[in-house]
Amino acid sequence: IRAMVVSGCGRSPPLMIAGGRVFVIPCIQQIQRISLSTLTLNVKSDKVYTRHGVPISVTGIAQVKIQGQNKEMLAAACQMFMGKSEGEIANIALETLEGHQRAIIAHLTVEEIYQDRKKFSDQVFKVASSDLVNMGIGVVSYTLKDVHDDQNYLSSLGKARTAQVQRDARIGEAQFKRDAVIREAHAMQEKISAQYKNEIEMAKAQRDYELKKAAYDVQVNTNKAESEMAYQLQVAKTKQRIEEEKMQVQVVERTQQITLQEQEITRREKELEAKVHQPAEAE
Repeated sequence: IRAMVVSGCGRSPPLMIAGGRVFVIPCIQQIQRISLSTLTLNVKSDKVYTRHGVPISVTGIAQVKIQGQNKEMLAAACQMFMGKSEGEIANIALETLEGHQRAIIAHLTVEEIYQDRKKFSDQVFKVASSDLVNMGIGVVSYTLKDVHDDQNYLSSLGKARTAQVQRDARIGEAQFKRDAVIREAHAMQEKISAQYKNEIEMAKAQRDYELKKAAYDVQVNTNKAESEMAYQLQVAKTKQRIEEEKMQVQVVERTQQITLQEQEITRREKELEAKVHQPAEAE
């Protein structure tokens, strides 16, 4: 893909077209082309001293291209690269990227670059993009490919990291076992507490049952005693009433006997009287 720039008679300022076709008047107008292809760059920085003075070599992979869809960037690219080959454009972009890559390495420690590659890549991408945009070039991507040194610093760092990971693993395992023992002890304590609580609740329920049963028994016995007393009282009243009725019957019978006796006496007196009067009348 190429951009075309037409200049000459009738083309002031020059006409820039990103792809497509254009009519050019021979001998009067001229056309120049500039590549819009994506360029893959192998960005190497050898033995750059980091912030703590450790030399390391870094290799990054970048993809760049001239932004033909942006008129301002295309105009800037035409001013910078018109008449230059694709290789020359790639070399200029590569030198710019390599310079920024070196500058960022110098401001970081080996540990920061080695342990957080994404952060390093983002920094290079951001700084290089802000610089290359003035040339009409856009950075499509940048990735840190390789980091190495000649003093075995990274190897030592890796061994230290491995030892740290192993140490952390042992510490983590010990903490896990400790936490497991603590959790088990807590679980046992909660189990015993729950068991004691359950036994207390059962004892409390049994006590409440016994108290309620005792109260119920008292009430039942009281009602039973009251019933028996009421029964005995009723029996006594009944017997008394029967005795009274018997006495009344006896009184009535006695009264009747007296009445009969009085009537008998009266009858005898009358008979006696009659016997006495009869002889007298006879004489």
